[in-house]
Amino acid sequence: MSKPQGCLVFDQAGFLSVLGVGHGRRLLTDMYNAHLTKDYTVRGLLGKAADDFCEDGKLVEKSTYDHVTREKLDRILALIQGSHQKALVNYSNLDLKTQEAYEMAVTGSIRPMNKSPMLVTGIRCLHFAPPEFLLEVQCMHETQKNLRKLVHEIGLELKTTAVCSQVRRTRDGFFTLDDALLRTQWDLYSIQDAIQAAAPRVAAELKKSLSLELGTQQLPNSDLSHESKGQTLP
Repeated sequence: MSKPQGCLVFDQAGFLSVLGVGHGRRLLTDMYNAHLTKDYTVRGLLGKAADDFCEDGKLVEKSTYDHVTREKLDRILALIQGSHQKALVNYSNLDLKTQEAYEMAVTGSIRPMNKSPMLVTGIRCLHFAPPEFLLEVQCMHETQKNLRKLVHEIGLELKTTAVCSQVRRTRDGFFTLDDALLRTQWDLYSIQDAIQAAAPRVAAELKKSLSLELGTQQLPNSDLSHESKGQTLP
């Protein structure tokens, strides 16, 4: 009997987590090397600064924020996105004068050639009700600390201070919350079904992103059936 092999997604309090099972662990490396973007919603709070950029961190400063408007915030976000897009081009090592580079820029498929600092490919404000604001951030090579620091830097650009009160991952590469298993679905049957459902898309997206000739030994086994039920995960 076969064991489940592939990638699946768990929803842990709204935070998307991608796991690899069996051969799926190799695919996680391929996904990382593809430099796929991730989506986050990031909640900020104006008027405070903390040592770790978190709302519950050690308070180091309080500031007024009455002068901050939605228009000013949107302007800062546009500047941030523009500067990160320039950095993305630099890390991609592309010659923008070529047709290939132009087409990649138009389709938004430019990716860094190697590891880079956090790169923001898109950022916008979803909600603004001072002192709170909610951002949607598309990025790559990020850490949670990077995202918290981004909120801090936005506060400084707005001539005030800001801390991060929440970070929520809603997309990881080609996986979204719609693909995720809830805690009540963390059982072998649901895991196996999720792996089978994701297998064709994982294969297609990785081929498109990495242009790799992925053999059957590297791909999730799309022929897995319920006969593997009852097996334990490795």
